[in-house]
Amino acid sequence: MRKPDKVYKIYSCVLGLLLLLLAGCSKESNAPSDMQPVQEAEDNMQTEDAATEELASEESLTGEMSAGEKPAKDMLSGEIPEKEVTIDEREEAVEPVMIEEDWSAYFEGINGAAVIYDPGENSFQIYNQELALTRRSPCSTFKIISSLIALEEGVIEPDDSVRTWSGEIFWNEEWNRDIGFSDAFHASCVWYFREVIDEIGKETMQKELNRLLYGNCDISDWEGHLNTNNSNPVLTGFWIESSLLISPKEQTEVMERIFGDHTEYSEETLNQLKQVMLLSEQNGADVSIYGKTGMGKAHGIVVDSWFTVVADTDGRRIYFCVYLGETDGADVSSAKAREIAVEIVLGQNAEK
Repeated sequence: MRKPDKVYKIYSCVLGLLLLLLAGCSKESNAPSDMQPVQEAEDNMQTEDAATEELASEESLTGEMSAGEKPAKDMLSGEIPEKEVTIDEREEAVEPVMIEEDWSAYFEGINGAAVIYDPGENSFQIYNQELALTRRSPCSTFKIISSLIALEEGVIEPDDSVRTWSGEIFWNEEWNRDIGFSDAFHASCVWYFREVIDEIGKETMQKELNRLLYGNCDISDWEGHLNTNNSNPVLTGFWIESSLLISPKEQTEVMERIFGDHTEYSEETLNQLKQVMLLSEQNGADVSIYGKTGMGKAHGIVVDSWFTVVADTDGRRIYFCVYLGETDGADVSSAKAREIAVEIVLGQNAEK
């Protein structure tokens, strides 16, 4: 009976070992099954984090763009979207209306042109369009520009602006004395503004003319050697029958860039400039006219006469220029140009 007991014990041991082996295999096979939910959870979290980072990046990109802009490419299609055009851009893109006027009665046979620019109406009224688009020397109307730059740059301080006369006798008696800014502007004193322009300097002058889009912006003949009417260096310059040229239409556009709603110049400068440009009261008319005359000669003959105007009338501001060219047997002068300009402006105001 002992032998069966021994066999039984051996059998029990073998059976126990098999059970232990089976238990171990069961644990190994269950381990991946137990870890799978954990791994899936980690994968889901990484996916959500990546999506969150992508969304944050996209929102950051969008936030850095100004209103109305889009990303360079559409996120889904990869295509470059068309640029949205704002209302302001569409309005700026609209070409001004060009209205031809017959103001010949005001000119009395003189070869001349006139332009009124009304930004509020986005229109130009033009008499003699061919001449209105022809560039000529600005002559003393350029004193508006040199005064503007000098005031803005501190070259002229209106309360301390007197310059010393050299003692040289000039044809205009008003120039033969020490003179300040306001009197020099009204007397169109060339030697005074020759000094002012030299103090402004070529670099600043060129920069400002480029900013204003002032005609051909050509100051290459700085000293005015091209002038055939005068060789006195204190009475010549690039703006007097020389390299700088501008058309009557461009004159009105430059005045709008200076005095318009989008001016880049200080309020103090503009008020000081308007003060010296203001004409006397116009017989009680509800209109303020600011302007500057100009006249140039070639070989002793008047070839260019101007009056460039800013006018505040009936709650609106218009920009106006009258130009008179060489005309045989006619009164071609800056005084005549001013007379015609005032008559047209007052006539326009009465019609409104």
